[in-house]
Amino acid sequence: MAHAALAKSPMGMTRGPVEANWPSLVSNYRYPDWFRDAKLGIWSHWGPQSVPERGDWYGRFMYMQGHPVYDHHVKTYGHPTVAGMKDVQNRWTADRWDPDALIARYKKVGARYFMALANHHDNLDCYDSRYHAWNSLRVGPKRDIVGTWEKAARKAGLKFGVSNHSAHSWHWYQTAYGYDQTGPRKGERYDAFRLRKADGKGQWWDGLDPQELYTGGHAVMPDGIDTIPAMNAWHEKNDGQWIETGPTDDPRYVTKWLLRQTDLIDKYKPDLVYFDDYGLPFGPIGLQAAADYYNRSIGWSGKIDVALFAKQLKPNERLGVVQDVERGFSDHLWEEPWQTDTCLGDWFYNVARLNDKSYSSAEKVVQRLADVVSKNGNLLLSVPQPGHGAIDGEEEKILDQMGEWTATNGEAIFGSRPWRIFGEGPTRLQSGMQNEAGAGDFTPRDVRFTTNKGALYVLFLGWPSGTATVPSLAAGRARGEIERATLLGGGSVRYRRDAAGLHIDFPPKPAGGFVPVIRLDGGLA
Repeated sequence: MAHAALAKSPMGMTRGPVEANWPSLVSNYRYPDWFRDAKLGIWSHWGPQSVPERGDWYGRFMYMQGHPVYDHHVKTYGHPTVAGMKDVQNRWTADRWDPDALIARYKKVGARYFMALANHHDNLDCYDSRYHAWNSLRVGPKRDIVGTWEKAARKAGLKFGVSNHSAHSWHWYQTAYGYDQTGPRKGERYDAFRLRKADGKGQWWDGLDPQELYTGGHAVMPDGIDTIPAMNAWHEKNDGQWIETGPTDDPRYVTKWLLRQTDLIDKYKPDLVYFDDYGLPFGPIGLQAAADYYNRSIGWSGKIDVALFAKQLKPNERLGVVQDVERGFSDHLWEEPWQTDTCLGDWFYNVARLNDKSYSSAEKVVQRLADVVSKNGNLLLSVPQPGHGAIDGEEEKILDQMGEWTATNGEAIFGSRPWRIFGEGPTRLQSGMQNEAGAGDFTPRDVRFTTNKGALYVLFLGWPSGTATVPSLAAGRARGEIERATLLGGGSVRYRRDAAGLHIDFPPKPAGGFVPVIRLDGGLA
């Protein structure tokens, strides 16, 4: 039962037992059981940067002469002095988007929660935004994207989340204030530099202020840079770093970010919130946002029953906010729950992934799921959508294969908990973010352990040929007995146990089979 409405501060912050400091967050927060049980979420990292189908950071790279995205933009949409990111945003149609069908497919895969992108660094709010005029009800699809996702997800019984990336827009967008270094339009400033609200009269964006979208010129490249390498070097030094503070020349930006964030929470009451930040956004402002979110949750349900994510947290901070590891691994079993997020392809849709068949396979995604869950984590998987909103046939195939695996083996994942150790095997993973590309392929000797309802599950990341040996389960090494060994989806299997390990006889690998799971009943768990 929800509590009575809590008091509001002058800024609209919800007052309650949680205060805007780390000791208060840590002392009040408890990881929800539903989050610990969920294990798998699906993310719609979908917005106007999906329209060109060229992958990530389109709105920054399209303003950098010499970049392939710039070349594509000039050829497809026109020169960025006239056709800017604002115009790409207005080309976002969502005309083939079927949220109910997509949510049904994701639920069949096994997802227990769903996350919608509320905004990205391109600074378009994909929802009915009270404080930001550049939103999806006025630009592009003319629809409340987040609100529509929210209704579909909750109707299907999934927990619902939102991701907020707009804290970085102010430095990410500074390329839009630049200019070409070579060619017939050398030195002509791009649209962000030139346009103001009055310039929209008679245009499709009449009444909107481009400076509100592009955030203002906080780090404008000076005149006279006449080579592309010099331009790249300037941006790398001045606006290309991952900056976690606000613009010093415009404190209103941070204040408005907080208003947009609390408006998002107030409207959609999300069960999960993802901040694309190292620590909480803008230091004390992020603490205010976290305290507001937790106090609102108490008002909704009588307790803090939500998950808030941030990256690169200090050890004590991971007790008050859930640590997210973007496209990375852990090399150990964590004491506290955590999450890794990754993607079938690029974060924003890239048609090259379809054409060159470079999506992550269902096998690789399930291997990742098994590895993360064995280490007390959850996996948030992004499924890229083109601007029209319908996923492609290759993505559908991958999701269907994942769904077949979870239908057979889900008891080893959903509702499970880690065992005494996470697993064993020759493949060594390094902890960190953005290190997926350097990870080696898993082998049949790489195994992961989970427990659920008194059973121990052994997940083999490769399919063994003949007899597989698990040294960690050797007699005298692992306490307890084994009464029965069952290959999920395949029935009982022969096994023996001695001082060298547990030896399991595997049937031949079936067509399309991957990540077999052995359930061990008895006393090992």
